[in-house]
Amino acid sequence: MAGAARRRDGQVAQERMLEEAMAAIAEDGLAALTMSKLADRLGTSGGHILYYFGSKDRLLLEALRWSEEQLAVERAALLRRRVPAARKLELFLELYLPRGPRDPRWTLWIELWARTPSNTDLRAAQEELDAGWHEDLRALLAKGVEQGRFAPMDTAERAAELLALLDGLSTRVVLGQRDTDRGRALERARSATALLVEHL
Repeated sequence: MAGAARRRDGQVAQERMLEEAMAAIAEDGLAALTMSKLADRLGTSGGHILYYFGSKDRLLLEALRWSEEQLAVERAALLRRRVPAARKLELFLELYLPRGPRDPRWTLWIELWARTPSNTDLRAAQEELDAGWHEDLRALLAKGVEQGRFAPMDTAERAAELLALLDGLSTRVVLGQRDTDRGRALERARSATALLVEHL
């Protein structure tokens, strides 16, 4: 029983660190996040954080994974909703796109994408996270086709195309590029997905 309690305490501690890391990224940006600053926010030591994660890279990956796990729960709830397929697809777009230039999840994605060519473990972890989004979007499109709401299509291929578009739009939003805020990105994504409904 005591061992289980210690494991639970450790899990809570890790979740608190990940939550605080995401908050710090949203407030000050990724470049300002250091182990010592995160430790100050948590009222602990950098060594304590390293005990759980081993390195800053590992902390960032686990923060992204933690964030994605929360979104996976939201996606599952979305797929269960009794709403028209077109509306469900729109809600998926809204969930995927960043909230704005300081979105910590997307800041992490961009940072870690840059590190994947030289890190096979990181690449594998990102592919796993990407696969969840792809499968859920594929299932959403397949259901729409089955119901006659979307035109017949190769749902796996179309899901990959839409996610590539969303990745590009999301990157522009987070980088604060001119003429691409969240509203404009969502408008462009809706325009692209409207073709699925119009070409029946």
